[in-house]
Order: sequence, then C-alpha cells, then structure tokens
Amino acid sequence: QVQLVESGGGLVQAGGSLRLACTTTTDMTSINVMAWHRQAPGKPREWVAEVSDSNTAIYKAAVKGRFTVSRDNAKNTFYLQMINLKPEDTAVYYCNAHIGKSRYWGQGTQVTVSS
Repeated sequence: QVQLVESGGGLVQAGGSLRLACTTTTDMTSINVMAWHRQAPGKPREWVAEVSDSNTAIYKAAVKGRFTVSRDNAKNTFYLQMINLKPEDTAVYYCNAHIGKSRYWGQGTQVTVSS
C-alpha cells in the first residue's frame, strides 16, 4: 500500500511563500505522475499542478509563474514551491500519485493566506 504524507502547510501573509512536501512510502521511480490538488472551503477539489516521470511539469493557469513542482526520487519526496501567495490560494492541498491505473492520495495540508 502506497502512503503519501504532506507537510509544510501553514499561515502566511499575501505575497509570502511556502514549500509543501509530499513524502511517499514507495520507490518514486514507480510513480508515473505526481500531482497537487487543492480544495477551498465550499468548493470542489481542483487540480493545481503535476510532474511526470520524465520531469515534464504542467500547471493550472492561475498558479503558473508562482508555483513550481519538482520531485526528488532519491528522497522519495515531491515538492510544491509556492511564491507570491494570494488569499485565493487558501485551501487544503493534497498530493496525488499515479502508478499505472492506481491513484493514491495524501491526507492534505492546510495553507492559509491572509490579506
């Protein structure tokens, strides 16, 4: 069973930065895609960004230029670097791993951006 554990969330002022980490219990070379999603209060969960096993990264338009995804296979960890945070980025952030047709989720980490 693959487990994902997020960390790095917190409270930050608008314009600030945070780096989220997602550590896995499995060899990351077996993971095809690692993605970040988020869910704001009262809204559905939405995809934010992902990076493939070939290190191709793609982003939601609203975060492009401010968020950067990366993966460190040696540490079994996947990152989401966020800069210039905005109040509308406030949400619970979840990491998500694709292994073949299987999908695995972390428990989420809260990010709160104050204005």
